[in-house]
Amino acid sequence: MRTRASESSRPESEPDGEQVATVALDDDRRLAYAEYGRADGAPVVFLHGTPGSRRLGELLDAAARERGIRILAPDRPGYGRSSPRPTRSVTDAGEFVGAVLDDADVPEAGLVAFSGGAPYALATAATRPERVGRVDVVAGATPPEVGGETPAVQRLLSGLATTTPLVLRGLLRGQAWLAGRLDPSFVVAQYTTGDAESVPDDAAAVVKTDFVEAFARHRRGAVTEFRHAATDWGIRFDDIEAEVRLWHGENDANVPIDGVRRLEERIPTAELRAFEDADHLGTLLRTVPDVLAEHR
Repeated sequence: MRTRASESSRPESEPDGEQVATVALDDDRRLAYAEYGRADGAPVVFLHGTPGSRRLGELLDAAARERGIRILAPDRPGYGRSSPRPTRSVTDAGEFVGAVLDDADVPEAGLVAFSGGAPYALATAATRPERVGRVDVVAGATPPEVGGETPAVQRLLSGLATTTPLVLRGLLRGQAWLAGRLDPSFVVAQYTTGDAESVPDDAAAVVKTDFVEAFARHRRGAVTEFRHAATDWGIRFDDIEAEVRLWHGENDANVPIDGVRRLEERIPTAELRAFEDADHLGTLLRTVPDVLAEHR
């Protein structure tokens, strides 16, 4: 893995040697991102889940190198090393994606989003069409207006984010503390319907690192996004011109596929590719090579 130094800041090193580039935004805010894959490859912005961080991009590194893809993986505002912005909306996503592309000297890139990264990828495609080549959403969240069943845990988190955000921030702090001290299966179990131990050890370690890094400095990013999950995203889906592919598992308990089928109908350029035997995390692990191959 490597990162690129931003003109705005010298790279900062993590204890494990990872270096993170940061971009200066307005109001003294910072946006952090890391790179994976090949430096000379076709550019793709990877948007992590909710909660999450740039570190989840490590799951794409090997496949990106093999397929000639350059992964730009930002921490969305309020996660990892990126400054919080509690007042941001879903449709502000094009601002931080554009900032990463500008810093990386990339005029246009593909977007790959996992889980809770979906609304921000679709919003970028709708508001910044000139900067987006295609969009691939893997196990992606769906907007409340498409209806369907919302898992109880998601309802709880969104309710806390809306009514008692301080309580949710305390809960997330406790989860991060536990995650940092327990086996990776503690985190992996939140994204699987089967045996968490069946996830490869290297992938499970990345998922744990991603979760811990998401809350290493702030909890506000997750609070903001859990609130977004329960409200109108504000996206004009008819404005999306880029090709959109939705990759989703039939056994996904985090985001039931029925809502994804209805979302496909809302996006004129969308196509759903479903997998009978895949759950939430399993869909990501299974589809990474094929998803990245679409961006070569």
